[in-house]
Amino acid sequence: KFVTFLVIFSGFWVVFWQQYISLPIYVRTYVDPNANIDRLLAVEATTVILLTFVVNYATRKVPAFAAIITGVLISSLSWLVLTLGSGVPYIVAALIVLAIGEVVQAPRYYEYISRLAPPGQQGLFMGYAFLPIGIGYLIAGPSAGWLLHYFGEVRQQPHQMWFVIAGAGVLTTLLLIVYDQFVRPKDV
Repeated sequence: KFVTFLVIFSGFWVVFWQQYISLPIYVRTYVDPNANIDRLLAVEATTVILLTFVVNYATRKVPAFAAIITGVLISSLSWLVLTLGSGVPYIVAALIVLAIGEVVQAPRYYEYISRLAPPGQQGLFMGYAFLPIGIGYLIAGPSAGWLLHYFGEVRQQPHQMWFVIAGAGVLTTLLLIVYDQFVRPKDV
């Protein structure tokens, strides 16, 4: 059950890693070649820092797994902002929404993992909690390259790649809902 959850949750990281893998290339190639990518990427981190306390306080009564599902969905849908327009303000808005999703799910993810672990094995389970980050990265890189090439160079519709990325996140959300209904231990 735990491994199934980790594999499904890897989908979140495939979506999340796009901010560091495909977004810089997308911005430089299709939005603004002179954009300060470092400053843009700092928007997500700054938003996380500024909103962590407030969002966690606001969602403290939401069950951990519901918060995980909600956060994954918010982060996934963030990329759809880039289908609305291609200027830097759209990039900033997408990164802010991505950060909100991350803040909603991340602390609750680790809470859930710690509760899932049998007594005395919390450390082991918390270590395995990082596995989806690596799996997501291994998938995100090649998929980002393919998406940028196909939608940017072949189809000349680079903004459409964000539908695919958001779709991967929505699929992850749906798989988490199925996991919640049929696989997840109900006592955690």
